[in-house]
Amino acid sequence: MRKGEETREKILHRAARLFNEKGYFGSSLTDIMRVTGLQKGGVYNHFDSKQRLALEAFDYALERVSERFERALAGKRHAANRLLAIISVFRDYSADPPIAGGCPIMNTAIESDDAHPALRERARRAMDQFRDLIRRIVSKGIERGEIRETVDPDQTATLLIASLEGAVMLSKLYKDSAHLACVADHLTEYIEASVRK
Repeated sequence: MRKGEETREKILHRAARLFNEKGYFGSSLTDIMRVTGLQKGGVYNHFDSKQRLALEAFDYALERVSERFERALAGKRHAANRLLAIISVFRDYSADPPIAGGCPIMNTAIESDDAHPALRERARRAMDQFRDLIRRIVSKGIERGEIRETVDPDQTATLLIASLEGAVMLSKLYKDSAHLACVADHLTEYIEASVRK
């Protein structure tokens, strides 16, 4: 990797964490310079605007989360086990988050709702992919006889995501991972008792 690419990667890594912890609007150029160790020109040499940096930093954060899901899902064939693997990623969020500050999709979706349409669209596309992943797992599980026929893929995606994202928010707000553990335990029981065939 060339020096310019290394610098760009360092900026993305540090800005992704900053934006995820403080938000796009809560992060000033001074904050960006502080966490990257660069002056304004050094940052803008790689990113033509704060908005461009925010979009690419979100993509960078999302890649870290996606890598975590890929590792958790690797080698898991049974649909119910794949759903449990997704829950396990969230269970570990407090102790070992893919990126500090909580879920970047949730954080970005909440902050950018009306104020930053481009970031909001990025968050929505990421959530669409996450929902599609769960729906596909459930649909294929039904086809292969691993998931009960009465399980609705759309409802399962909504239930899992809303529960897990809410648990991340509660655990972050109260600085107590018990909320995540409680939801993860409950969803695990739900999958074993009502989803797995």
